[in-house]
Amino acid sequence: MAERGVDVSALPQEVREQLAELDLELSEGDITQKGYEKKRAKLLAPYLVQTQTLAPPPAYDGQSPGLSSAPAPKPGPSNSSSSSSRHRRTRRPHRSSGTRDERYRSDIHTEAVQAALAKHKEEKMALPMPTKRRSTYVQSPVDNCTPPDSSSSSDDEAVSSESAGPQQSPDTWINSSLHASSTSSSASSTLSHGESRSAQAPQSQQALPPPAPAQPPHSQPSALAEAFAQTRIDPGGGVGPPDVPSQAQARGSRVDLPTNAVVRGMSRGQSRSSMMETADVRRVGRGVPVSSRVSTKIQQLLNTLKRPKRPPLSEFFMDDQEEIVEVPQADPNTPRPEGRQIIPVKGEPLGVVSNWPPALQAALARWGATQGKSPALTALDITGKPLYTLTYGKLWSRSVKLAYTLLNKLGTKNEQILKPGDRVALVYPNSDPGMFWVAFYGCLLAEVIPVPIEVPLSRKDAGSSQVGFLLGSCGVGLALTSEICLKGLPKTPTGEILQFKGWPRLKWVVTDSKYLTKPSKDWQPHIPTANTDTAYIEYKASKEGTVMGVAVSKVAMLTHCQALTQACNYCEGETLVNVLDFKKDMGLWHGVLTSVMNRIHTISVPYAVMKACPLSWVQRVHIHKARVALVKCRDLHWAMMAHRDQRDTSLASLRMLIVADGANPWSVSSCDAFLNVFQAYGLKPEVVCPCATSPEAMTVAIRRPGVPGAPLPARAVLSMSGLSHGIIRVNTEDKNSALTVQDVGHVMPGALMCIVKPDGPPMLCKTDEIGEIVVNSRAGGNMYYGLPGVTKNTFEVIPVNASGAPIGEIPFVRSGLLGFVGPGSLIFVVGKNEGLLIVSGRRHSADDLVATALAVEPVKTVYRGRIAVFSVTVFYDERIVIVAEQRPDASEEDSFQWMSRVLQAIDSIHQVGLYCLALVSANTLPKTPLGGIHISDTKQLFLEGALHPCNILMCPHTCVTNMPKPRQKQPVGVGPASIMVGNLVAGKRIAQAAGRDLGLIEDQDLVRKHQFLPEALQWRAQTDPDHTLYVLLNAKGVAVCTATCVQLHKRAEKIAAALMERSGINMGENVVLLYPPGIDLIAAFYGCLYAGCIPVTVRPPHPQNLSATLPTVRMIIDVSKAACILTTQVLMKILRSKEAATTVNIKTWPIIIDTDDLPRKRPPTIFKPPNAEVIAYLDFSVSTTGMLTGVKISHAAVGALCRSIKLQCELYSSRQIAICLDPYCGLGFVLWCLASVYSGHQSILIPPLELESSLTLWLGTLSQYRIRDTFCSYSVMELCTKGLGGQTEQLKARGVNLACVRSCVVIAEERPRLALTHSFSKLFKDLGLSMRAVSTAFGSRVNLAICLQGTTGPDPSTVYVDMKSLRHDRVRLVERGAPQSLPLMESGTILPGVRVIIVNPETRGPLGDSHLGEIWVNSPHNATGYYTIYGEENLQADHFNTKLSFGDPQTLWARTGYLGFVKRTELTDSSGDRHDALFVVGSLDETLELRGLRYHPIDIETSVLRAHRSIGESAVFTWTNLLVVVAELCGSEQDALDLVPLVTNVVLEEHHLIVGVVVIVDPGVIPINSRGEKQRMHLRDSFLADQLDPIYVAYNM
Repeated sequence: MAERGVDVSALPQEVREQLAELDLELSEGDITQKGYEKKRAKLLAPYLVQTQTLAPPPAYDGQSPGLSSAPAPKPGPSNSSSSSSRHRRTRRPHRSSGTRDERYRSDIHTEAVQAALAKHKEEKMALPMPTKRRSTYVQSPVDNCTPPDSSSSSDDEAVSSESAGPQQSPDTWINSSLHASSTSSSASSTLSHGESRSAQAPQSQQALPPPAPAQPPHSQPSALAEAFAQTRIDPGGGVGPPDVPSQAQARGSRVDLPTNAVVRGMSRGQSRSSMMETADVRRVGRGVPVSSRVSTKIQQLLNTLKRPKRPPLSEFFMDDQEEIVEVPQADPNTPRPEGRQIIPVKGEPLGVVSNWPPALQAALARWGATQGKSPALTALDITGKPLYTLTYGKLWSRSVKLAYTLLNKLGTKNEQILKPGDRVALVYPNSDPGMFWVAFYGCLLAEVIPVPIEVPLSRKDAGSSQVGFLLGSCGVGLALTSEICLKGLPKTPTGEILQFKGWPRLKWVVTDSKYLTKPSKDWQPHIPTANTDTAYIEYKASKEGTVMGVAVSKVAMLTHCQALTQACNYCEGETLVNVLDFKKDMGLWHGVLTSVMNRIHTISVPYAVMKACPLSWVQRVHIHKARVALVKCRDLHWAMMAHRDQRDTSLASLRMLIVADGANPWSVSSCDAFLNVFQAYGLKPEVVCPCATSPEAMTVAIRRPGVPGAPLPARAVLSMSGLSHGIIRVNTEDKNSALTVQDVGHVMPGALMCIVKPDGPPMLCKTDEIGEIVVNSRAGGNMYYGLPGVTKNTFEVIPVNASGAPIGEIPFVRSGLLGFVGPGSLIFVVGKNEGLLIVSGRRHSADDLVATALAVEPVKTVYRGRIAVFSVTVFYDERIVIVAEQRPDASEEDSFQWMSRVLQAIDSIHQVGLYCLALVSANTLPKTPLGGIHISDTKQLFLEGALHPCNILMCPHTCVTNMPKPRQKQPVGVGPASIMVGNLVAGKRIAQAAGRDLGLIEDQDLVRKHQFLPEALQWRAQTDPDHTLYVLLNAKGVAVCTATCVQLHKRAEKIAAALMERSGINMGENVVLLYPPGIDLIAAFYGCLYAGCIPVTVRPPHPQNLSATLPTVRMIIDVSKAACILTTQVLMKILRSKEAATTVNIKTWPIIIDTDDLPRKRPPTIFKPPNAEVIAYLDFSVSTTGMLTGVKISHAAVGALCRSIKLQCELYSSRQIAICLDPYCGLGFVLWCLASVYSGHQSILIPPLELESSLTLWLGTLSQYRIRDTFCSYSVMELCTKGLGGQTEQLKARGVNLACVRSCVVIAEERPRLALTHSFSKLFKDLGLSMRAVSTAFGSRVNLAICLQGTTGPDPSTVYVDMKSLRHDRVRLVERGAPQSLPLMESGTILPGVRVIIVNPETRGPLGDSHLGEIWVNSPHNATGYYTIYGEENLQADHFNTKLSFGDPQTLWARTGYLGFVKRTELTDSSGDRHDALFVVGSLDETLELRGLRYHPIDIETSVLRAHRSIGESAVFTWTNLLVVVAELCGSEQDALDLVPLVTNVVLEEHHLIVGVVVIVDPGVIPINSRGEKQRMHLRDSFLADQLDPIYVAYNM
């Protein structure tokens, strides 16, 4: 590439060495191809021949694809200086370089992020973008009236327009990217970061299959989408599997679909018929046809995951088992504190001023009497104009009226409802400060305790039940409110106020003046000197969302006002503008309490006004010449956004701009940016006063107003990595991972402060450690009201020194703020306890992460103030989740790009991986009353799967670093004999079991005379001609067809005659029987046997779904080389129809004979097999892995199997059984067609398809005919459980009684589905079904019936095994309910004549009974072998006639291909011995080998089903070591993305596996065969060929 003009040998030695090192890195996988190309190009650039024209530089990573690479990165919203980078550049030279060097600028964070992203571009891989169905992310309607809170609608538009640089049209961008990746699903998925084409091309050649020819560059975007929609595997081209049902049709009918038509036992060279030109995906390593877009994405994902992971951090994770999750070594580079132990810091003494009142109420009384006309409060209307002004006189008289009313007018004369000391809730809206002030002071005067809370808007308010907890713990029974507010509260239809969730019953009292009573002349409120009684209770929400009440005593309230007055230098008669919530915190302390103490005029600017007019508070300062303003960073930001509309504003009057959340990491840039903009409007730099507060300690520290001209306080630039270890290190090396914090001033007057360890005992920190700030002061909270247990740990903390001795007697209060004491005793806060995320032992502040996310220019994608960061515990550690609200106009592309860049920025700056990043629609996150995000509710929604994101990105691969080490399988170097001895010494039995002997006594005369089944039928037709063998029922339960012995014999003769007459059909040839379930099928089967042909039963094609079902029929006909097809008239027409012709070649069908109206003829002779080893029939079936296999069943096997079943189930001619099974293969076919003829019992046949139209058919039949034994499939049982579960009462009323049923056996070739059989038994217990009746059978390809719960054996037992041991192929029994336990049910009693042994599939040696191994079977009814055309013997020998490698090398066994174990139970069998139970765990072909362990898909699927109520079904498979989970969504499509994190969590927690891809699909997409088994391989191929039409595909990073 780059070397074209360079002679490498001529380069300097040092460059050659660097090139060699690069090559080595590439070969060892330490660097990606793309990173390699870049670094190489960089090294060679100086030596390049200059004539080469350089490719345009790749688009700057920081910008969305639409922007060309403007040279300057644009300032992000978090630094939002004046208006664009241009303005800032001109101003920079004027900065005094003396006080603050370049590193101390607060916009450093944004630049750090940009630099980190640029650095990432070096080695960045294209992340595969999730695939979505369009309908999924139609944005939910946004409230038109309110812009999503805390971002103004004009958020940063100007910034983007000025600095965007020349616009490039999206078309050119898309077309340029199209050349690089023509196989991706949207033009950008491979190029999801807009890299230039030159950088991408070599990458796509290395990682992706060769692309299909690209579109011509001028094609339109729509044509482009079209092109991708068409990129599918062409079924006719012989690349893909036989057609998958197009999903719309497939829902209705379950079909058997061979995935890859590899026929077992068929030699590869021969299988070249047009139908079968597919390679078995599992055997041919490459996998998928190239044109598949899904596999392209998976390939990208794999490339991304190949990046070297960050080494795991040091932490021990002890598992509850012997398996230790990960024990990394301690990191030697962890910084350690080096300072001395901190000394408590003292605030200046609290000065005693002569005229300070003895209590706060006394101050109000004084101003009310002496300064009655003086304004106390001005309230604004919604437009920001003054609405009314409350004077001190009015405030006093109204408060006194309210106090009198509360104490004297609420009850009867003798019994008042309220007495002093009772708690009362204050419920006033933010827009009505006047009513609140009166209520608050009225309560103080009445000596009842006010508890201000938010106005409840609906039953579903965020945190509403938690407020109920607060009211309950405070014992509140009465609520004060205004008339207007009361009218607005939600009401019941009868007009009563709604009972809110979790709230105690409240009486509501309206406090408007007209309802208050004027006190009598002699009544005066009692105003005692401030004491330690509680004055008011302020609510506080904890990290978990619990709302508690912090009680503040009267003396603390007064002292706090005095301390604030001294610290802020308040003077009588000043004006203060308050934008904060007046019900709590700073808004209450300054704007309601301290202001009254100092006769200040407060102008209250409500939140609603701020949303409508963000500049209103600045205008109020200007109009009223206010001296003090009380704001949050948000208000600074909003004012900055809107200031362009304003010309004549002056902020020169301000002496103090108190920033309430000045302790946040992003407050620095807000303050700086605001100062930058408003210095021109008279704002002085020294008036900005950040402060730190908490509900418990109240004001912790505040910066005092500065002297004009004095130098500004310095900033701390701290190392992020140091902070994460709780250590203060000034950042010198890498400015990208620095945190700039501003001080929050000094300790409050009269207070003592120290820093203690945030967890464990309150040990004093060293001077360079971050800890929790604890404060001792008279001005702080006293307790959590009503919660003495929690109070002690927070309000009565006595710090201890390094040796653990207390440093004194005085108790401190924990503030919940994390910080340190800087030079000059300045206090710095770096985060809050509740925002602390501890990941792998390192601490990260949620606020810091928000600041980094904001610095990734969210202008086009998300709302600034609507980002939530929290952690969830998954797999022994905290995992970080970020949720943000997405703008309605953000494109998929922008969102995905923003998300992937946030990942990189956080990874780079904080050195921590994000677990999940989710974007939700605007205005959908739960809000706190004043527009912030309710974090604990958001977290709850996330964990419940109710967040409904419209975009999600999971990164478990990068952030889960504590996975157990993969298991290394030990080579078996031990000899067979020593294993035997080892097993015996360990006291283990060899795991084997056998059914009872297949005695010949009772059957002697039948067997001697009639060795073969056709002879048995002839004998029955002669000896008992009118005995009914079969009754076929229709959907109404009516017998539509019956067959006696003689009728069946005669019909078989007719068919035999027809076969013999036809030329071209010879004895011993195969004949396909294509019939719906019924008696025609049975007659045709015996007709074939009479004619000496070999019958092959095949499920007929589904007439509504020929394209999916006919290829399978065609394939079996081709593979079996059938000479003829016997079928009905209807099906014959279908086979020859035009519809069939579109799917298969109908001209090449073999002879088709319609058996509906055959003439009455008898065959000249009835064929008698020369010996018992002659093939009786072929049994074809599609396995769950998509293998089509046909096995040969001899006459001897048929006889032995029928005899075995007869003995086990005690079948004889007077018995009746009901069969609701598919009669095409396996045990279902044997019971439907063979058993009755052998044993003479009557079979009532119920085609399972009829149940779909008449659910009660099967159960009704059992009750009506009083059936004792019935056989069904799991699909039938599931239909009844889901469809009839709720109708047991109606069934009872109709007289359905199942008490007669002695055994109900589920016929299956899989692990028993315990949950299903259990719920079936439980549901129908009310109809008399015995809990012991339901059991399962087990068969496989090599032996159709190994276990069948008969009438004689003990009840099937259930055991609980440890899932972790099972993954290691060990069986460890545990107690029920033990963690990680898996219940397994015995698969029925082993049939007579059957022996099983458990064998190690690798060494082929027998195993002890504590091991999981392959089940091998030896029995007279084993199949003879696979049906082969040219006899590929090795497969046959391997599966059918195998010998153990040691132990008993003589016996011939057949390998079932299923894993299981044998356990000796306490029960006894019919012979009096202890019963050996066989437990089937799963198919060997389907197990997933991941991380060296063996997983069974069903276990992972069971966990996935539990993850969310909307998951109806799930299936898992692997592709190139990635675990893919497909989940069917039953709920609405907006739940689709909720499933992704929940599925990832549950699989990680329960199976220690990371899911690679989560695919959400519609119900019915997962293909299920007739036995009710999932066809996972088929699903896998459909997924890789992009034929699933998924709702959403998430690629976990």
